[in-house]
Amino acid sequence: MYAPQPSAPRPRRRVALGLAAVLAALLVAGCADSGEAPVWQPGAGGGDTGAPVTTAGPKASGSPSASGGGGAISLSATGDIIMGNAPSRLPAAGGKGFFTSVTEALKADLVMGNLEEPLTVDTGTGKCGANSTRCFQFRAPPEYAAHLRDAGFDVLNQANNHGYDYGPKGYQNTQRALEKYDLKHTGAPDQITVVDVKGVKVAVAGFSSYVWSNSLVDIARAKAVVAKAATMADLVVVQVHMGGEGADKTRVKPGTEIFLGENRGDPVKFSHAMIDAGADLIVGHGPHVLRGMEFYQGRLIAYSLGNFAGGGNSLSNTGRLGWGGVLKVSLKPDGSWAGGSFTSTYMNSAGKPTMDPADRGLGLVTELSRSDFPKGGARFDGQGKISAPTAG
Repeated sequence: MYAPQPSAPRPRRRVALGLAAVLAALLVAGCADSGEAPVWQPGAGGGDTGAPVTTAGPKASGSPSASGGGGAISLSATGDIIMGNAPSRLPAAGGKGFFTSVTEALKADLVMGNLEEPLTVDTGTGKCGANSTRCFQFRAPPEYAAHLRDAGFDVLNQANNHGYDYGPKGYQNTQRALEKYDLKHTGAPDQITVVDVKGVKVAVAGFSSYVWSNSLVDIARAKAVVAKAATMADLVVVQVHMGGEGADKTRVKPGTEIFLGENRGDPVKFSHAMIDAGADLIVGHGPHVLRGMEFYQGRLIAYSLGNFAGGGNSLSNTGRLGWGGVLKVSLKPDGSWAGGSFTSTYMNSAGKPTMDPADRGLGLVTELSRSDFPKGGARFDGQGKISAPTAG
């Protein structure tokens, strides 16, 4: 459907290596025991986790080191996260162990998730009226931020349709809850969150079609945010809540998607424009189902990572709505691709994220990437390893 574009010069980055980083690189080059370096391994569905592992033998051909492959770092990301819905639909044991099944799969140098609910007390300003029949609002207690920290998350995106379920006070309470547990947040208008990851600066910005976030539909303004982020960091990651919702919304098609009368953006146009502006990775969510992945200008676009967690049965886990996964990529400081994997998960009967030995998500993403992007689609092997399509 979409032909791959020729590589274009990347926007220049402002960040340069400092003297300490240069010295550290020289020490590593001269003193490290190459036989014990962590080597990137792809995730294998419900089995292997995709985390860097040590090996006593030589590095496998084409498997860049997570720490030494040209300075590559690993980043992991998930789709929608709801841990429960207070006060009456919260997980057992106060949420303790909520992410236990998937903690190993999440491990990376930088772990990101889309937080699809405020972490707040009831502010008295819920968005749904008393007699609403087609309105959904969510919240979990502020202390549930500890479960995100314990799972290994580093950055949570608030740019989505539930970020303001309890108004500006609920939004601010969420930020304070995350900060209390040393978690970073992103997604507010003009907010660019910069994280230092092993000496590599990573900028993360969140977008949606709602006023409490960077705009998904005003592409010129969105490009300006990404261009600014590119001057602040080595790598730029875009978190974006885009596209219609539902079990039948797995396909990526040209044009703007309208859902419940709302402009949910033009996913392809937006994603390509953000990469042209300087983004190195696009992490999509919002449709509540998995969508295909595409390489554009050598950068990966994950159009939707689906549902990751729906505690208290807050999200439907029927069929494809219950399938999600962990995307893990390895990028060099200049944004170039150094490897990646997709590990399948599903939401169990309680809505907890769970490893999926049947690899249903991987099968779906593999099929969609080929059908929606015959030339530029990501390629997956049977164990979830992601490769760019070959030219030709």
